[in-house]
Amino acid sequence: MELSFNSYMLQLEQALAFMQEGDSFLVVSHVQPDGDAISSTVAVGWLLEKLGKQVVLVNESELPSRLSFLDRFNQIRRFEPSDGEVQYNRVIAVDCADWKRMGSVVDCFSDDVKLLNIDHHPTNDKFGTIHVIDPDAAATAEILYDLIELSRIPLDKECATAIYTGLLTDTGGFRYSNTSSKVMEIASNLLGYGVKGHELADLLLEKMTFGKFKMLKLALNRLSFDENQSIGWLYITQQDMQDLNASSEDLEGIVNYALNVDGVEVGILFKEAEDGSIKASLRSAGKADVAAVAQLFGGGGHIRASGCRLELSMDDAIAALTEAARKALV
Repeated sequence: MELSFNSYMLQLEQALAFMQEGDSFLVVSHVQPDGDAISSTVAVGWLLEKLGKQVVLVNESELPSRLSFLDRFNQIRRFEPSDGEVQYNRVIAVDCADWKRMGSVVDCFSDDVKLLNIDHHPTNDKFGTIHVIDPDAAATAEILYDLIELSRIPLDKECATAIYTGLLTDTGGFRYSNTSSKVMEIASNLLGYGVKGHELADLLLEKMTFGKFKMLKLALNRLSFDENQSIGWLYITQQDMQDLNASSEDLEGIVNYALNVDGVEVGILFKEAEDGSIKASLRSAGKADVAAVAQLFGGGGHIRASGCRLELSMDDAIAALTEAARKALV
């Protein structure tokens, strides 16, 4: 259901009040964070500090080093089991579609935790105490731009760069269907603060590490299609990760190569996790709702981009998910 302007503004006002009322906050984004998750984390940290609050930024996963240019990036702590000894009762979750996407960081939450949930995924289940959820937003960073505007705290180059980065990465360089006129207007405004848009595009969309190059070479050699060539998929095993000394960051964007083949409607990247489960990233050219497909396996996301985890062998995971994708295209 489309969110009305008045409802959206009320949610933003409630979120700002939540930030103003507390003194100390924990800010968390989803496991295996992407550009929008990290950008949103540092943007919330920036806003809270401007409001005079104490802030701890944390994530369960290793952070993508290509985002290390962001202000406050080095303030994001990687969660350790011992961190659970400190309990927080005011938490802000950004870019998390559901509770489990925060991972083990939830061990830091007190029993009486009050949680602000800021997100743009249509599959968000509205966990937490207060919600700002706009499925029409291209990125969570877009929502945070509106929140900062509401606060009347003047932006600076550092925060503008973070928000621009979230928009840039979640719109695929302003190429995806979620690139609205509002997104372009915000991007234009952010450039006025000195954001180096061309440099960010080159760093985040064009350049790749040698590790990613080797991973891409391997993955493309395995690119497979269904009999109608409407579904394409690639897979990566834990042995591959070890042999190539690769990180999860080296896998980002590889799924798009399956979707880029003419005629392919659904692209999927299967990656074996350390615990043996299979993580799948799904992309759609528009005919299939891959968020609905992912939800069949306990995942979620957007109509054109989603993910899920399967407790199956690689072969069985490929068979199950490609069949679900085939049915989604009927």
